[in-house]
Amino acid sequence: MLTIKLPQIFRVHQVPRIFWEDGIISGYRHPKSSALDCVLSSFQLNNETINIWTHFLPTWYFLWRFLMLSYSLDFWRDTYSWPFLAYMVLVCLYPFTSSCAHTFSTMSTHARHICYFLDYGALSLYSLGCAITYGAYAMPDVWVDGPLHHCFVPLAALNSFICTSLSCYSRFLELECPSLCKILRTTAFAYPFLFDNIPLFYRLLFCFGEDCAWNDSIPGYFYHLIFAALTGFLFASHLPERLAPGRFDYIGHSHQLFHICAVVGTHFQLESVLWDLHSRRAWLSAHAPAATFTQDFYLLCYPFSLTPFKPPTLHQNLGQQIPPINPASYKEGPPFYSSTANPFFLRDFPHASCIQSQILQLWLGHRLDEKIPSDSTIL
Repeated sequence: MLTIKLPQIFRVHQVPRIFWEDGIISGYRHPKSSALDCVLSSFQLNNETINIWTHFLPTWYFLWRFLMLSYSLDFWRDTYSWPFLAYMVLVCLYPFTSSCAHTFSTMSTHARHICYFLDYGALSLYSLGCAITYGAYAMPDVWVDGPLHHCFVPLAALNSFICTSLSCYSRFLELECPSLCKILRTTAFAYPFLFDNIPLFYRLLFCFGEDCAWNDSIPGYFYHLIFAALTGFLFASHLPERLAPGRFDYIGHSHQLFHICAVVGTHFQLESVLWDLHSRRAWLSAHAPAATFTQDFYLLCYPFSLTPFKPPTLHQNLGQQIPPINPASYKEGPPFYSSTANPFFLRDFPHASCIQSQILQLWLGHRLDEKIPSDSTIL
Protein backbone atom coordinates (compact mmCIF):
# COMPACT_ATOMS: atom_id res chain seq x y z
CA MET A 1 0.00 0.00 0.00
CA LEU A 2 1.40 3.37 -1.01
CA THR A 3 1.85 5.75 1.91
CA ILE A 4 3.01 9.36 1.91
CA LYS A 5 5.19 10.53 4.77
CA LEU A 6 4.38 14.10 5.71
CA PRO A 7 7.28 16.48 6.46
CA GLN A 8 8.45 16.91 10.04
CA ILE A 9 7.39 20.01 12.00
CA PHE A 10 9.77 21.96 14.25
CA ARG A 11 9.75 24.54 17.01
CA VAL A 12 11.16 28.04 16.75
CA HIS A 13 14.54 27.27 18.37
CA GLN A 14 15.18 24.52 15.79
CA VAL A 15 15.13 26.73 12.69
CA PRO A 16 17.31 29.67 11.59
CA ARG A 17 16.33 33.04 12.95
CA ILE A 18 15.44 34.37 9.50
CA PHE A 19 12.46 31.98 9.49
CA TRP A 20 11.10 33.14 12.85
CA GLU A 21 7.75 34.89 13.03
CA ASP A 22 6.68 37.16 15.89
CA GLY A 23 4.63 35.27 18.46
CA ILE A 24 4.80 31.94 16.58
CA ILE A 25 6.49 29.23 18.65
CA SER A 26 5.78 25.99 16.79
CA GLY A 27 4.67 24.61 13.44
CA TYR A 28 7.79 25.51 11.43
CA ARG A 29 8.77 23.48 8.39
CA HIS A 30 12.27 22.28 7.54
CA PRO A 31 14.21 25.33 6.25
CA LYS A 32 15.70 23.30 3.39
CA SER A 33 12.56 21.53 2.25
CA SER A 34 12.24 20.00 -1.18
CA ALA A 35 9.58 21.28 -3.55
CA LEU A 36 7.59 18.09 -2.96
CA ASP A 37 7.79 18.51 0.81
CA CYS A 38 6.58 22.09 0.44
CA VAL A 39 3.55 20.93 -1.53
CA LEU A 40 2.83 18.10 0.92
CA SER A 41 3.11 20.52 3.84
CA SER A 42 0.14 22.45 2.47
CA PHE A 43 -2.00 19.41 3.38
CA GLN A 44 -0.48 19.20 6.85
CA LEU A 45 -1.35 21.52 9.74
CA ASN A 46 1.58 23.87 10.30
CA ASN A 47 1.92 27.60 10.80
CA GLU A 48 1.77 28.25 7.03
CA THR A 49 -1.10 25.94 6.04
CA ILE A 50 -3.92 28.45 6.51
CA ASN A 51 -1.78 31.18 4.92
CA ILE A 52 -1.50 29.04 1.79
CA TRP A 53 -5.17 28.16 1.50
CA THR A 54 -6.60 31.58 2.40
CA HIS A 55 -5.08 32.90 -0.82
CA PHE A 56 -5.10 29.78 -3.00
CA LEU A 57 -8.87 29.24 -2.78
CA PRO A 58 -9.75 32.92 -3.43
CA THR A 59 -7.57 32.73 -6.55
CA TRP A 60 -10.06 30.27 -8.02
CA TYR A 61 -12.98 32.43 -6.95
CA PHE A 62 -11.53 35.45 -8.74
CA LEU A 63 -10.70 33.33 -11.79
CA TRP A 64 -14.31 32.15 -11.86
CA ARG A 65 -15.55 35.76 -11.66
CA PHE A 66 -13.12 36.70 -14.43
CA LEU A 67 -14.45 33.91 -16.64
CA MET A 68 -18.08 34.85 -16.00
CA LEU A 69 -17.40 38.53 -16.69
CA SER A 70 -15.63 37.66 -19.95
CA TYR A 71 -19.01 36.53 -21.31
CA SER A 72 -20.69 39.85 -20.58
CA LEU A 73 -17.81 42.24 -21.30
CA ASP A 74 -16.12 42.42 -24.68
CA PHE A 75 -12.49 42.48 -23.55
CA TRP A 76 -11.26 41.95 -27.11
CA ARG A 77 -12.85 44.92 -28.90
CA ASP A 78 -14.27 47.25 -26.25
CA THR A 79 -11.50 49.64 -25.23
CA TYR A 80 -13.62 50.91 -22.35
CA SER A 81 -13.21 47.52 -20.60
CA TRP A 82 -9.45 47.25 -21.05
CA PRO A 83 -8.48 48.87 -17.71
CA PHE A 84 -10.84 46.45 -15.99
CA LEU A 85 -9.21 43.56 -17.87
CA ALA A 86 -5.79 44.58 -16.53
CA TYR A 87 -7.27 44.87 -13.04
CA MET A 88 -8.86 41.40 -13.15
CA VAL A 89 -5.62 39.76 -14.29
CA LEU A 90 -3.82 41.25 -11.30
CA VAL A 91 -6.65 40.43 -8.88
CA CYS A 92 -6.13 36.79 -9.86
CA LEU A 93 -2.34 37.07 -9.80
CA TYR A 94 -1.64 38.52 -6.37
CA PRO A 95 -3.35 35.84 -4.19
CA PHE A 96 -1.89 33.06 -6.35
CA THR A 97 1.63 34.49 -6.02
CA SER A 98 1.16 34.89 -2.28
CA SER A 99 -0.01 31.29 -1.95
CA CYS A 100 3.01 30.04 -3.90
CA ALA A 101 5.35 32.21 -1.82
CA HIS A 102 4.04 30.74 1.42
CA THR A 103 4.22 27.23 -0.03
CA PHE A 104 7.80 27.27 -1.29
CA SER A 105 9.45 29.80 1.06
CA THR A 106 11.17 27.09 3.12
CA MET A 107 13.30 25.59 0.35
CA SER A 108 16.25 27.72 1.51
CA THR A 109 16.98 31.19 2.79
CA HIS A 110 17.69 32.39 -0.73
CA ALA A 111 14.52 30.78 -2.06
CA ARG A 112 12.60 32.46 0.75
CA HIS A 113 13.79 35.86 -0.44
CA ILE A 114 12.92 35.06 -4.05
CA CYS A 115 9.43 33.87 -3.10
CA TYR A 116 8.67 37.03 -1.18
CA PHE A 117 10.23 39.28 -3.82
CA LEU A 118 7.69 37.82 -6.22
CA ASP A 119 4.96 38.26 -3.61
CA TYR A 120 5.84 41.92 -3.07
CA GLY A 121 6.04 42.49 -6.81
CA ALA A 122 2.60 40.99 -7.34
CA LEU A 123 1.17 43.21 -4.60
CA SER A 124 2.72 46.27 -6.22
CA LEU A 125 1.30 45.28 -9.59
CA TYR A 126 -2.11 44.80 -7.99
CA SER A 127 -1.77 48.29 -6.53
CA LEU A 128 -0.99 49.61 -10.00
CA GLY A 129 -3.98 47.72 -11.39
CA CYS A 130 -6.19 49.43 -8.81
CA ALA A 131 -4.85 52.81 -9.91
CA ILE A 132 -5.51 52.02 -13.57
CA THR A 133 -9.07 50.97 -12.76
CA TYR A 134 -9.76 53.94 -10.49
CA GLY A 135 -8.35 56.27 -13.12
CA ALA A 136 -10.69 54.79 -15.70
CA TYR A 137 -13.92 54.41 -13.72
CA ALA A 138 -13.76 55.87 -10.20
CA MET A 139 -12.48 59.42 -10.64
CA PRO A 140 -14.73 62.16 -9.24
CA ASP A 141 -16.56 64.00 -12.00
CA VAL A 142 -14.75 67.27 -11.29
CA TRP A 143 -11.34 65.59 -11.70
CA VAL A 144 -12.03 63.77 -14.96
CA ASP A 145 -9.66 64.85 -17.75
CA GLY A 146 -7.86 67.17 -15.35
CA PRO A 147 -4.15 67.34 -14.43
CA LEU A 148 -4.40 64.78 -11.61
CA HIS A 149 -6.34 62.42 -13.85
CA HIS A 150 -3.63 62.52 -16.50
CA CYS A 151 -0.80 62.05 -13.98
CA PHE A 152 -2.54 59.53 -11.74
CA VAL A 153 -1.57 56.24 -13.40
CA PRO A 154 2.03 57.23 -14.31
CA LEU A 155 2.61 58.31 -10.70
CA ALA A 156 1.11 55.03 -9.50
CA ALA A 157 3.53 53.14 -11.77
CA LEU A 158 6.46 55.06 -10.27
CA ASN A 159 5.14 54.33 -6.78
CA SER A 160 4.95 50.62 -7.60
CA PHE A 161 8.55 50.56 -8.78
CA ILE A 162 9.84 52.43 -5.73
CA CYS A 163 7.77 50.47 -3.22
CA THR A 164 8.70 47.11 -4.76
CA SER A 165 12.35 48.07 -4.36
CA LEU A 166 11.79 49.26 -0.81
CA SER A 167 9.91 46.16 0.32
CA CYS A 168 12.49 43.84 -1.24
CA TYR A 169 15.35 45.75 0.37
CA SER A 170 13.65 45.55 3.76
CA ARG A 171 14.13 41.78 3.81
CA PHE A 172 17.87 42.27 4.27
CA LEU A 173 17.35 44.26 7.45
CA GLU A 174 15.26 41.63 9.26
CA LEU A 175 18.06 40.38 11.50
CA GLU A 176 20.19 43.49 11.97
CA CYS A 177 17.47 46.19 12.14
CA PRO A 178 14.05 44.55 12.61
CA SER A 179 12.35 47.82 13.57
CA LEU A 180 13.62 49.63 10.47
CA CYS A 181 12.67 46.60 8.38
CA LYS A 182 9.11 46.76 9.66
CA ILE A 183 8.86 50.51 9.08
CA LEU A 184 10.16 50.27 5.51
CA ARG A 185 7.92 47.34 4.58
CA THR A 186 4.82 48.87 6.14
CA THR A 187 5.53 52.15 4.34
CA ALA A 188 6.06 50.30 1.06
CA PHE A 189 2.58 48.77 1.35
CA ALA A 190 0.71 51.68 2.93
CA TYR A 191 1.88 54.51 0.67
CA PRO A 192 0.63 53.05 -2.67
CA PHE A 193 -2.67 52.19 -1.00
CA LEU A 194 -3.15 55.76 0.24
CA PHE A 195 -2.18 57.23 -3.12
CA ASP A 196 -4.36 54.89 -5.17
CA ASN A 197 -7.39 55.61 -3.02
CA ILE A 198 -7.23 59.41 -3.28
CA PRO A 199 -10.21 59.41 -5.69
CA LEU A 200 -12.21 57.27 -3.25
CA PHE A 201 -11.33 59.43 -0.25
CA TYR A 202 -12.51 62.50 -2.15
CA ARG A 203 -15.75 60.85 -3.27
CA LEU A 204 -16.49 59.57 0.24
CA LEU A 205 -15.51 62.64 2.26
CA PHE A 206 -15.77 65.77 0.13
CA CYS A 207 -17.91 65.07 -2.89
CA PHE A 208 -21.62 65.85 -2.62
CA GLY A 209 -24.20 67.23 -4.99
CA GLU A 210 -24.95 66.91 -8.67
CA ASP A 211 -21.35 67.18 -9.83
CA CYS A 212 -20.24 64.10 -7.89
CA ALA A 213 -20.17 60.44 -8.87
CA TRP A 214 -22.31 59.41 -5.91
CA ASN A 215 -23.97 56.09 -6.76
CA ASP A 216 -24.50 52.59 -5.38
CA SER A 217 -20.77 51.80 -5.66
CA ILE A 218 -20.00 54.01 -2.65
CA PRO A 219 -21.02 51.51 0.09
CA GLY A 220 -18.81 48.85 -1.51
CA TYR A 221 -15.84 51.22 -1.62
CA PHE A 222 -16.50 52.07 2.02
CA TYR A 223 -16.39 48.39 3.02
CA HIS A 224 -13.28 47.93 0.91
CA LEU A 225 -11.51 50.71 2.79
CA ILE A 226 -12.57 49.28 6.16
CA PHE A 227 -11.16 45.85 5.33
CA ALA A 228 -8.02 47.45 3.88
CA ALA A 229 -7.51 49.33 7.16
CA LEU A 230 -7.97 46.08 9.10
CA THR A 231 -5.44 44.44 6.79
CA GLY A 232 -2.86 47.12 7.53
CA PHE A 233 -3.54 46.98 11.26
CA LEU A 234 -3.08 43.20 11.39
CA PHE A 235 0.10 43.37 9.31
CA ALA A 236 1.68 46.02 11.53
CA SER A 237 0.50 44.83 14.95
CA HIS A 238 0.98 41.03 14.81
CA LEU A 239 -2.11 40.66 16.98
CA PRO A 240 -3.33 38.43 18.55
CA GLU A 241 -0.23 36.19 18.64
CA ARG A 242 1.91 38.88 20.29
CA LEU A 243 -0.44 38.85 23.29
CA ALA A 244 -0.33 35.07 23.67
CA PRO A 245 2.76 33.57 21.98
CA GLY A 246 2.17 29.97 20.99
CA ARG A 247 -1.63 30.09 21.27
CA PHE A 248 -2.25 31.02 17.62
CA ASP A 249 0.58 29.16 15.92
CA TYR A 250 -1.67 27.14 13.63
CA ILE A 251 -5.04 28.89 13.49
CA GLY A 252 -5.97 32.51 14.12
CA HIS A 253 -2.68 34.40 13.89
CA SER A 254 -2.49 37.82 12.29
CA HIS A 255 -1.20 36.80 8.87
CA GLN A 256 -4.13 34.47 8.33
CA LEU A 257 -6.57 37.22 9.32
CA PHE A 258 -4.56 39.61 7.13
CA HIS A 259 -5.12 37.34 4.12
CA ILE A 260 -8.84 37.00 4.80
CA CYS A 261 -9.36 40.75 5.20
CA ALA A 262 -7.39 41.45 2.02
CA VAL A 263 -9.50 39.04 -0.03
CA VAL A 264 -12.82 40.29 1.37
CA GLY A 265 -11.73 43.88 0.72
CA THR A 266 -10.81 42.98 -2.86
CA HIS A 267 -14.24 41.40 -3.33
CA PHE A 268 -16.00 44.63 -2.29
CA GLN A 269 -13.63 46.63 -4.47
CA LEU A 270 -14.38 44.43 -7.47
CA GLU A 271 -18.13 44.80 -7.06
CA SER A 272 -17.90 48.58 -6.71
CA VAL A 273 -15.62 48.94 -9.72
CA LEU A 274 -18.10 46.90 -11.74
CA TRP A 275 -20.92 49.19 -10.65
CA ASP A 276 -18.97 52.29 -11.67
CA LEU A 277 -17.96 50.65 -14.94
CA HIS A 278 -21.59 50.09 -15.95
CA SER A 279 -23.38 53.04 -14.36
CA ARG A 280 -20.90 55.75 -15.43
CA ARG A 281 -20.16 54.44 -18.91
CA ALA A 282 -22.17 57.00 -20.87
CA TRP A 283 -20.84 59.98 -18.91
CA LEU A 284 -17.21 58.78 -18.87
CA SER A 285 -17.27 57.91 -22.58
CA ALA A 286 -18.24 61.51 -23.29
CA HIS A 287 -15.85 63.26 -20.90
CA ALA A 288 -12.88 60.98 -20.11
CA PRO A 289 -9.89 60.25 -22.38
CA ALA A 290 -10.12 56.93 -24.20
CA ALA A 291 -8.42 53.95 -22.58
CA THR A 292 -5.25 52.77 -24.28
CA PHE A 293 -4.43 49.16 -23.65
CA THR A 294 -0.85 49.49 -24.92
CA GLN A 295 -0.15 52.31 -22.47
CA ASP A 296 -1.68 50.34 -19.61
CA PHE A 297 0.37 47.28 -20.56
CA TYR A 298 3.63 49.22 -20.50
CA LEU A 299 2.71 50.78 -17.19
CA LEU A 300 2.03 47.32 -15.76
CA CYS A 301 5.46 46.14 -16.92
CA TYR A 302 7.27 49.26 -15.73
CA PRO A 303 7.85 48.25 -12.09
CA PHE A 304 9.78 45.19 -13.28
CA SER A 305 11.46 46.66 -16.34
CA LEU A 306 14.31 47.78 -14.12
CA THR A 307 15.83 46.33 -11.00
CA PRO A 308 17.11 48.45 -8.10
CA PHE A 309 19.76 45.90 -7.27
CA LYS A 310 22.70 44.52 -9.13
CA PRO A 311 21.98 40.82 -9.54
CA PRO A 312 24.70 38.68 -7.97
CA THR A 313 25.13 35.11 -9.09
CA LEU A 314 24.99 32.21 -6.70
CA HIS A 315 28.79 32.03 -6.78
CA GLN A 316 29.54 35.72 -6.37
CA ASN A 317 29.31 37.92 -3.31
CA LEU A 318 30.83 41.40 -3.35
CA GLY A 319 33.72 40.21 -5.47
CA GLN A 320 34.38 37.11 -3.36
CA GLN A 321 33.99 33.61 -4.71
CA ILE A 322 31.67 31.15 -2.98
CA PRO A 323 32.28 27.46 -3.73
CA PRO A 324 29.66 25.90 -6.01
CA ILE A 325 26.87 24.07 -4.26
CA ASN A 326 27.26 20.32 -4.07
CA PRO A 327 23.95 18.79 -2.98
CA ALA A 328 25.65 15.56 -1.95
CA SER A 329 27.65 17.46 0.65
CA TYR A 330 24.47 18.01 2.62
CA LYS A 331 24.50 14.36 3.69
CA GLU A 332 27.44 14.90 5.95
CA GLY A 333 28.46 18.29 7.17
CA PRO A 334 27.69 21.14 9.51
CA PRO A 335 24.06 21.78 10.52
CA PHE A 336 21.84 23.58 8.03
CA TYR A 337 21.75 26.73 10.14
CA SER A 338 25.49 27.30 9.81
CA SER A 339 26.54 29.99 7.35
CA THR A 340 29.49 27.85 6.27
CA ALA A 341 27.21 24.96 5.37
CA ASN A 342 24.50 27.03 3.81
CA PRO A 343 25.76 29.45 1.13
CA PHE A 344 22.23 30.87 0.94
CA PHE A 345 22.50 32.27 4.47
CA LEU A 346 21.16 35.83 4.70
CA ARG A 347 24.37 37.69 5.45
CA ASP A 348 26.04 36.14 2.39
CA PHE A 349 23.63 38.01 0.11
CA PRO A 350 23.30 41.67 1.12
CA HIS A 351 21.95 42.50 -2.34
CA ALA A 352 18.78 41.20 -3.84
CA SER A 353 17.89 40.72 -7.34
CA CYS A 354 16.75 37.77 -7.76
CA ILE A 355 14.41 35.92 -9.83
CA GLN A 356 15.97 35.00 -13.08
CA SER A 357 18.52 32.29 -13.86
CA GLN A 358 18.92 31.29 -10.21
CA ILE A 359 15.42 29.86 -9.79
CA LEU A 360 16.15 26.65 -11.70
CA GLN A 361 19.25 25.97 -9.63
CA LEU A 362 17.30 26.58 -6.43
CA TRP A 363 14.66 24.05 -7.41
CA LEU A 364 17.05 21.37 -8.64
CA GLY A 365 20.03 21.88 -6.37
CA HIS A 366 18.66 20.85 -2.98
CA ARG A 367 18.65 17.58 -1.10
CA LEU A 368 16.47 17.22 1.96
CA ASP A 369 17.73 14.05 3.52
CA GLU A 370 19.46 15.52 6.58
CA LYS A 371 18.02 15.42 10.06
CA ILE A 372 17.66 18.32 12.43
CA PRO A 373 19.04 17.73 15.91
CA SER A 374 16.26 18.06 18.46
CA ASP A 375 18.32 20.38 20.64
CA SER A 376 19.54 22.65 17.83
CA THR A 377 19.51 26.33 18.68
CA ILE A 378 20.35 29.58 16.97
CA LEU A 379 23.30 31.48 18.34
